[in-house]
Amino acid sequence: MSISSKYCKFASIFNFSTESKMIKRLYNWVLSWSDSKWGWLALFFMALFEASWFPLPPDILLIALCLGATKRSFRFASICLLGSVLGAALGYGIGHFLWITPAGDPTSIAQFFYDHVFSVDTFNNVGELYDKYNFMIVFTAGFTPLPFKIFTIAGGMCDINFVMFMLASVVARGMRFFLIGWLIWKFGAPIKSFIDKYFNLLATLLAVMLIGFTLLAFWLIGGDEPKTEDSEASTTTEIVEEETTSDIQAEQTTEEVILFEEQTQCDATDL
Repeated sequence: MSISSKYCKFASIFNFSTESKMIKRLYNWVLSWSDSKWGWLALFFMALFEASWFPLPPDILLIALCLGATKRSFRFASICLLGSVLGAALGYGIGHFLWITPAGDPTSIAQFFYDHVFSVDTFNNVGELYDKYNFMIVFTAGFTPLPFKIFTIAGGMCDINFVMFMLASVVARGMRFFLIGWLIWKFGAPIKSFIDKYFNLLATLLAVMLIGFTLLAFWLIGGDEPKTEDSEASTTTEIVEEETTSDIQAEQTTEEVILFEEQTQCDATDL
């Protein structure tokens, strides 16, 4: 039995409905590459495009390839990581350069994504998250089952720091793909049922724990959560207001001194 037919039940892991004929055909086409000598190349391009527009996650083909050649699991994980990180940069570029027209309207590319890939509301909600969390939201999207493409494009559109964005992508996607590779390399085919049922849940819980420990560390070390752009802007406003108040008070004090001196001179003249 071929690998593609042997593991065609993986679709349920990633919450893609097998009732959709289009998704089912696409899913079977993806798995068919696991029987090809060019499977590693298909894995690279799938990871590349999944980070910007492709609907199915590369984990599907990664798992099938690792199960077919357990000793090369880490090599497949590395290929998948390279493609996904480059895809993240591609998604960032789409959001940064090709999303909004100079007039402030969505481009035809943006409208295509809104119509076929994700909704306007979903995209706007992600943009609001970027205003507060930056690194943490990229890490969470890269490590958990969240659709990574929404976050890569939104990152470019929101113009978040590119170096930080890429670092978070490397860490999150690397942890996800190498964890899959390690599980299959260590336990082989018997681990399949565990990945089927619990991997996404485990990844989500681990991401929540890591973010929680990070926030706790900031709180213990600095006494506060890491500053966001909003908090920095608020702090700057407060400083400006304090300086303005000080200037006004200084001017009032100077005027009082001048009036006092004039009154003193008038009294001296009367005497």
